[in-house]
Amino acid sequence: MTNDPSLESPIRIGVLTSGGDAQGMNAAVRAVVRTAISRGAEVYAIFEGYQGMIDGGEGIRRFEWDDVAGILGRGGTVIGTFRSKEFRTREGRLKAARNLLERGIDRLVVIGGDGSLTGLDTFRQEWPGLLAELVASGQVDAGLVAAHERLIIAGLVGSIDNDLVGVDSTIGADTALHRILEAIDAISSTAASHQRSFVLEVMGRHCGYLALAAAIAGGCDYVLIPELPPTEGWEDEMCATLRAGRARGRRDSIVVLAEGATDQQGNRISSDYVRGVIEERLGEDTRVTILGHVQRGGTPSAYDRWASTWLGYEAVDEVLTASPDAEAKVIGILGNGVVRIPLMRAVKDTQRVPELIRSGDYSAAMQARGPSFTELVTTFSELSHPASFTAPAEGKRIAIVHAGGLAPGMNNAARAAVRLGVSRGYHMLGVMNGFAGLRKGNVTELGWDDVEGWTGTGGAELGLRRAVPAMEDLYKISRAMEDHAIDGLMVIGGWNAYQAAYLMHTERDRYPAFQIPIVAVPASIDNNLPGTELSIGSDTALNVNVSAIDMVKMSGAATTRCFVVETMGRYCGFLALMSGLAGGAERIYLNEEGVALGDLAADVEWLRGSFEKGRRLFLAVRNEKASESYTTEFIGQLLEGASNGDYDVRTSIIGHIQQGGEPTPSDRLLATRMVSRALGQLDEELRAGSDNSWYVGLQQAQIVTSPMGHMLDHVSTRRRRPKQQWWMQLRPVVRAVAEEPGA
Repeated sequence: MTNDPSLESPIRIGVLTSGGDAQGMNAAVRAVVRTAISRGAEVYAIFEGYQGMIDGGEGIRRFEWDDVAGILGRGGTVIGTFRSKEFRTREGRLKAARNLLERGIDRLVVIGGDGSLTGLDTFRQEWPGLLAELVASGQVDAGLVAAHERLIIAGLVGSIDNDLVGVDSTIGADTALHRILEAIDAISSTAASHQRSFVLEVMGRHCGYLALAAAIAGGCDYVLIPELPPTEGWEDEMCATLRAGRARGRRDSIVVLAEGATDQQGNRISSDYVRGVIEERLGEDTRVTILGHVQRGGTPSAYDRWASTWLGYEAVDEVLTASPDAEAKVIGILGNGVVRIPLMRAVKDTQRVPELIRSGDYSAAMQARGPSFTELVTTFSELSHPASFTAPAEGKRIAIVHAGGLAPGMNNAARAAVRLGVSRGYHMLGVMNGFAGLRKGNVTELGWDDVEGWTGTGGAELGLRRAVPAMEDLYKISRAMEDHAIDGLMVIGGWNAYQAAYLMHTERDRYPAFQIPIVAVPASIDNNLPGTELSIGSDTALNVNVSAIDMVKMSGAATTRCFVVETMGRYCGFLALMSGLAGGAERIYLNEEGVALGDLAADVEWLRGSFEKGRRLFLAVRNEKASESYTTEFIGQLLEGASNGDYDVRTSIIGHIQQGGEPTPSDRLLATRMVSRALGQLDEELRAGSDNSWYVGLQQAQIVTSPMGHMLDHVSTRRRRPKQQWWMQLRPVVRAVAEEPGA
């Protein structure tokens, strides 16, 4: 049969959620429904997981465009989930096949864990035999079977544990980490008030990602994860770590424990046992907090909205275009791209990790989790068990300077740089107030304890200035660097920070003080820097925008209203595009595409007709530099002028709150990973006695460095953005979920 969905008899796709719920499932369901409709297919929602497929009737319902309106930002799954025992039997699968066949459904998108996907692949393989049995028993007509000989499937992994081997993040994991960090930040304040210890138990039966990532992002003292069971006598090591923190003046101690943590004999380590050890050996008042299902609940993060939407879009593409005989795929996010992995290989690789742990092959278990997971383990070990709390007298001197606009996560980057630098034997220097402060010689040495408490705070304790040093400033800057004997420089910031670093790199011949290794670390909410897919601060700003959009939309829930929301980003459309995708915008205006009057006129006519047909809410997101002429206020007035009183229009400029607030878990982890790599690059240069300069970036899930001398080859200096912007590939996704066909 053909895969052309434009024929009279449209292709019919079923979508269901199964197993444990995860934030972002609704975003994926919405994307599947709307993308399928935009491609000319019909979509059927299957309620209560596989059980709805077995029960039939109202358990399988056709969904139209508006049936998924308003669910993007809701937690859980609106179509329900269920761990169906009946589907594990052939009799149950036979009922499911009959119910699908009667509705002409021969394509399925399933959002669930590895158990759900295993059942899905079994169903696919059995499909021809099940249909033959239904014909033989007279339950269905042979002609109907001939039109649906193969079942085409696609799997999306919804799991807060983030346990699928081969991808970076599963649906729900980022939001769960948000919930955990909210708890850690709250616990830290009460623990510090009483000089108390806390044991925090988080989910993760076979995967320690949540515990490990939370321990790093939350600045915790000790972590226990399934993949790396502690050696005999670990209790002594844990208590020594907590005791050392207290001796240095730390008022709170937090141990993070994954629910599946065991010792090397396979004995479960309970949170109560950890509490008892601390109280008995350290005499400290200790409390246990088990977060439980709160980690599954609540509003999904910006990432779990836009990434899940992208995955839903790709899942529809997979079931519409895949050959009926093609191997079934699970679709996931790797880096900032989509990957398709053979479904059963992904499931087997994922299920193999607990087997490796039980057999004691912890090295293989770690390797299976991937290089990013191993990197996090190494980083936490260095932060919690440093080689030294003080640098040797002969250690090299590395200065840290912020520049450009403020980005949430700068404090986390500075803290990690100081502590990792000290552990690696460097004297770490903090430059106050950017390059202006460096010109004045405002430089001070920072020790391990000087950055205590910087983990989750917004702002920049070192201060910063936007200005790029002028040519006449370079002499004073060079003298200050000589006076403070700076051997290496880490520049953390945005576009102006990169310009300053590049200027110093090009002026090395004139100023001997600049003949040192320089590494630039990207920190900018605009996410407009070369060599990196994400910059520190961009995820926090995106979450601020999405929260603002949620509230703006809620304010118009009782009326008919059109909103035009303006984001920051200058000439880079990252914030606008991703905020619009995660916030459910119908229109997004970007500088990269420009804004034409003809397009605005078409939008006005479409909007007027849409409200006449019953629309109650419309959202447009505009990048602040989308057009010099067609401002946010102009677009708002244009839309209101054509409303004829059918709707009113409000404009909202989110403004500088995008630069404020506490950094998200993603930005805290990114900051730590980036400065660790920056220090590694500086170390390589210092050991080689060279003065090469670099900039750090996230590329395909790995932290890499690029030569400073090539920076201008990869950016548009006039537009202040990279020449290649990965997020622009999401433009078709936005159109698929925002523009109803024939509306």
